[in-house]
Amino acid sequence: MAQAMTSRERVLAALARQEPDRVPVDYSANGGIDRRLKAHFGLAEGDGEGLMQALGVDFRGVGVPYRGPKLHPDVPGRRVDLWGIRTRWVEHESGGYWDFCDYPLAEATVDEVMAWPMPSPDDFDYTGVAERCRQLAPYARFTGGAGLGDTINSAGMIRTMEQVLVDLAGDDEAGLAYIDRRHAVQLAITERTLEAARGGIDFLWLGEDLGTQRGPLMSLALFRKHIRPRLQGFVDLAKAYGLPVMIHSCGSSSWAFDDFIEMGIAAVDTLQPEAEAMSPAYLKERYGERLAFHGCISTAGAMAGGTRADVEAEVRATLATMMPGGGYMLAPTHAIQDNSPTENVLAVYRLAREWGQYA
Repeated sequence: MAQAMTSRERVLAALARQEPDRVPVDYSANGGIDRRLKAHFGLAEGDGEGLMQALGVDFRGVGVPYRGPKLHPDVPGRRVDLWGIRTRWVEHESGGYWDFCDYPLAEATVDEVMAWPMPSPDDFDYTGVAERCRQLAPYARFTGGAGLGDTINSAGMIRTMEQVLVDLAGDDEAGLAYIDRRHAVQLAITERTLEAARGGIDFLWLGEDLGTQRGPLMSLALFRKHIRPRLQGFVDLAKAYGLPVMIHSCGSSSWAFDDFIEMGIAAVDTLQPEAEAMSPAYLKERYGERLAFHGCISTAGAMAGGTRADVEAEVRATLATMMPGGGYMLAPTHAIQDNSPTENVLAVYRLAREWGQYA
């Protein structure tokens, strides 16, 4: 068996497409299943760190809190975030979720977009970043996430998905102005976070959903015109700090992976195996020598609707395909949904520890 590594060493080895002591694991979940898992381990509802330790999670995020003025008024029956994006609560059989609504900039003009309040990078508190990184030193520390640097999702939350795709296809001045304003703020916050971390961040996590279950959301030409150049600024920033980059992308997104590689991206996240051209075998064969992988455990497959035997078969098959040569990090393909039986989720993490060991 390989010599035991820290979580940080383990993840960095995987990001470099090397074999660690075991496959690193990550976790993301909706509120209902998260509460059930904490109850299973006898943890308080707010003890997220305790749950990650219980599951053996190797990753920890580092962010900066906002300390600035309130930018957008409250709206009855809605949550309004820092960017003015609105959500409403929608019930379903296994719980509920906050769904995007209202889309206050859907028909905005350029002047309205430019006047829309956005947070200032000066209004975030960077003073605790270095200490937080020090506290998390045994783990793989990242900043960012699925919403950092993305165009389609974040703009779609306030302008509608349909309108954003029209904006990109038609070079709409108002839509592109919103996208660029948001990116500029995010890029500045990220740079100041990395500077404040004093070497304590291990990788940068970006995001951009590029596919449906059946194929691309856009042409490769449109991706190269509008999406790639905007993401490249974040990748270049990470390079300046000597950091690898991982990018989140839902759906059938492997059509963009060659461009990701050219851009300098080290790893891809989500990897929904049921989507077109996203099976573990296809990804490993085509990209395994050039990219690391984070995901592959479907939140719509055996973990949600299968038996214990189904979960075991899916995890075993995924590990058998993705482990050889290193470069694989086991994670759900998105947030684990509330309809997933607790025992199935626990089985995924137990099996990862048992079967994810390198000799």
